[in-house]
Amino acid sequence: MRPPPRHPTDRSPFRLPLMRRACALTGAVCLALLAALLPLVAMEWGPLMSADRDLASELHRSAVMHDGWTRTNRILSDWVWDPWAMRALLAAVAGWLLCTRRWPVALWMAATAAIGTALQQGLKAAVGRDRPRWPDPVDSAHYAAFPSGHALTATVTCGLLLWLLWVGNVRLVWWRAAAAAALVSVLGVGFTRLYLGVHWPTDVLAGWLIGSALVAGAIPLYPQTQTGTHPAGPARSSAPNSSADGGAGTTA
Repeated sequence: MRPPPRHPTDRSPFRLPLMRRACALTGAVCLALLAALLPLVAMEWGPLMSADRDLASELHRSAVMHDGWTRTNRILSDWVWDPWAMRALLAAVAGWLLCTRRWPVALWMAATAAIGTALQQGLKAAVGRDRPRWPDPVDSAHYAAFPSGHALTATVTCGLLLWLLWVGNVRLVWWRAAAAAALVSVLGVGFTRLYLGVHWPTDVLAGWLIGSALVAGAIPLYPQTQTGTHPAGPARSSAPNSSADGGAGTTA
């Protein structure tokens, strides 16, 4: 009997070069956009500052008028998507990885998250941008505004966890569900920070760009599996196909 054909979702380096190129492109684009944005924010370029103020003012007016929606945003921002909640989630996953003797992966994840926090605090200190100030604030926040730590931390956390699910060969339907939840979380936390009036739009954009670039740079450094290969992605279910010589079929 002939051996079953190799399925492209087997744990193999089949897609590794493609993934590396995609990560390099994503990281390069994010860094280029950040390099264009950072000096404009630092020099307080008029048109950009005006656009920031206009959007922030519109959202703040809505927050003042709608108490119930504002309370919901505070719960999401201060509890569900808070940076410490995101770090606690990563810590729990790292603990599980250590318990399963996958310490290189746990170290890789912890180092990436730590670099993200260091970049966040370093840029906040370097740029020193003031947060929005309102006569009738609906929330408060500490430290400098640029970049948004909530947006950066959520992006890094969701990106790392999605990658772990990808290399874990979870079923595609579950990976897509996790990706949808991650997208809602990353976009949602950015919106809550703007709606609550504690960030300018470009703060949130910078957090997204830095987090995306960091994850894109970390993925090619992901530790290899015990067999020395990288998994190609989530497993896809398919119906058995009969072989040409009448042997038993194989499933993906």
